[in-house]
Amino acid sequence: MKTFETKFDGGDGLAFFVRGWEPEGNPKAVIALVHGLGEHTGRYAHVAEAMTEAGYAMVGFDLRGHGKSGGARGNIPSLDVAMQDIRRFFRLLTERYPALPQFLYGHSLGGMLSLAYAIQHGKGLKGVIVTGAGFRSPLQKQKAKVAIAGILGSLTPSLILSSGLDPATISRDQDVVQKYVNDPLVHDKISAGLGKTMLTGIDFCFAHVKEFSLPLLIMHGRDDRLVYPSGSEDFAKLAGETNKDVTLKLWEGMYHEIHNEPEQAEVFKVMIDWLDGHL
Repeated sequence: MKTFETKFDGGDGLAFFVRGWEPEGNPKAVIALVHGLGEHTGRYAHVAEAMTEAGYAMVGFDLRGHGKSGGARGNIPSLDVAMQDIRRFFRLLTERYPALPQFLYGHSLGGMLSLAYAIQHGKGLKGVIVTGAGFRSPLQKQKAKVAIAGILGSLTPSLILSSGLDPATISRDQDVVQKYVNDPLVHDKISAGLGKTMLTGIDFCFAHVKEFSLPLLIMHGRDDRLVYPSGSEDFAKLAGETNKDVTLKLWEGMYHEIHNEPEQAEVFKVMIDWLDGHL
């Protein structure tokens, strides 16, 4: 496996950090990674190892306000800004791999953003893989907090708060949890603007779900307490009414990061088999 690092300009003075992994031979396709809230692309090196062994290149960028990219920690001011960031990332990918098929892979917040991106700008993509889609969470049952998040996101979008994410919910593997806690590039920050961005993105995805026309593999841990699997189930069911190439896979006993569970090899096999079937 070969690795590389580079950057791209966000167009607003921010530099975005890019991390890539490539097989020793010529890759048969490239997988574009969009990571989750508070984390970064470096946490996906083991996923990339499995993908490169299967002949795929995998490249991700740290979202604005995350990892080694610029911006206030945890701040993505709007869904439109997030979409433009991903578009700029894809321009870099197309320049580096002009002839390769492109897949999009997003986890959690990145899963929701990936689905929104695919609906708006997905023409030409071979397919989308989403894990732990950030649709349904304990917060959404608290209507007052949702309303406050919407108001604060409009009035004081740069206000930084704690995300309240419980590290114990990400994986049953305690080594994974401890590494997450000790990772200096992981943070628990979320701006009011990003809170509103997430609510806007969720609403957008479900309002336009019938327009989702790409092949989709959507997976979720059944025991995910951070983001409920019902969101993935609902999206897959609605998308499947107009799109016959939607595959939903629920993993018994698994927590939020199915790619970091003890059974991760089984997860990777499903991903690779699906990718190979859609080349």
